[in-house]
Amino acid sequence: MASDLTAFGDALAVPSVVCLWVAVLLRAPGALRSPHQRGLWLAVATAAAAMTLNLPDVVAYAMSQDPGYAHTIGLVRNLIGVLSAGAVLYFVAAATRGRRLQIASGAGTVVWLTALVVLDAVAPPHGTHTIPPVGSPVPSLAYWLVLMSAHLLANTICVSVCWRYSRRAESRGLAVGLRLFGLGTALAGVFWFVYLLKALFGATWAMPANPLLMNVHGLLRAAAILVPTLFTLRGTAADIATAWRLWPLWRDLVHAVPHVALNKPRAGRVLELLWPPVPRNLLVYRKVIETRDAILILGEYVAPGVPELARGHVAGNGVPEPGRPAAALACVLKEARQAKLAGIPQQRGEANPLELPAALQTSADGDCLDSEARFLVDVARAYASPATAAFAP
Repeated sequence: MASDLTAFGDALAVPSVVCLWVAVLLRAPGALRSPHQRGLWLAVATAAAAMTLNLPDVVAYAMSQDPGYAHTIGLVRNLIGVLSAGAVLYFVAAATRGRRLQIASGAGTVVWLTALVVLDAVAPPHGTHTIPPVGSPVPSLAYWLVLMSAHLLANTICVSVCWRYSRRAESRGLAVGLRLFGLGTALAGVFWFVYLLKALFGATWAMPANPLLMNVHGLLRAAAILVPTLFTLRGTAADIATAWRLWPLWRDLVHAVPHVALNKPRAGRVLELLWPPVPRNLLVYRKVIETRDAILILGEYVAPGVPELARGHVAGNGVPEPGRPAAALACVLKEARQAKLAGIPQQRGEANPLELPAALQTSADGDCLDSEARFLVDVARAYASPATAAFAP
């Protein structure tokens, strides 16, 4: 059972490291531009480097070389691990805006690194750094206690801050990222606590779980810094889906009222999405605004009594109550568009016979673009329905 757990943990080593490096590379541009993200990115980048040097194949290769080479790999791996712990503290300090903690994290990291180098230098000649199943830690117990203290202190503070701030975060993406990072850091803390038990008391009962703890920690940290990217991709996918559904209605209305379009429409729906005439993050915004502007203008071509007839028509065709406002508006827009294209003069009555549904009135005041987009998608769906095509007042 213990060997199976260790084997499963070792099997996750390469996927964990690969995921960490992918996350580090994807988030590098944004992290380097944003001071608030640098500490988190640096913590994950240094953890990825340390875990790369701790891969079973890398360790086996180092052990097969001369003792000096194995010693160098072990020392560099541990020094990078301390840098990762210091970066975690820096990330915590940046998140809490604690100037003193930022200074302390930098000074503490320098002290820990110096202590490790000194303890390694004064130890008897040795190869790679390890805590063997039997015997004393290499190069010394003091060396490993300093190394463990750096990780345990940084991880404990980080878990506490991530948990506290994730409960206060207004952004769902930030809350998810903090919880994932905190959970991964907690697993790393357990990893080092298991080593502490082994170094101080010779307890080995939890050692088989250590590879699994460290590699799941890597996967969680990779996921934590990819949360903004995933949320951005999800938002982009949702915008593309909304723009795709709005396009037929938008195209017909803009054809009737071309001056509402900021840019000349592309030749087709696919081209519009692959090569949008506006920045991609504004594509849905422009489609919604231009569609609403066209609706307002076409409202001047609605003959009196048509909205009432449209409401009766959709009710008589069995459209469910929640969808009737969108279906009725689709019928009215069909008639108004035909009137505009046929050259029928605008209705000059005292009031516009087209009364905008509540969803469009709210969004017209700038309250909620998302609700307007959802309503217009319902209108676009109804606009292409047989019930709308059959409407002929």
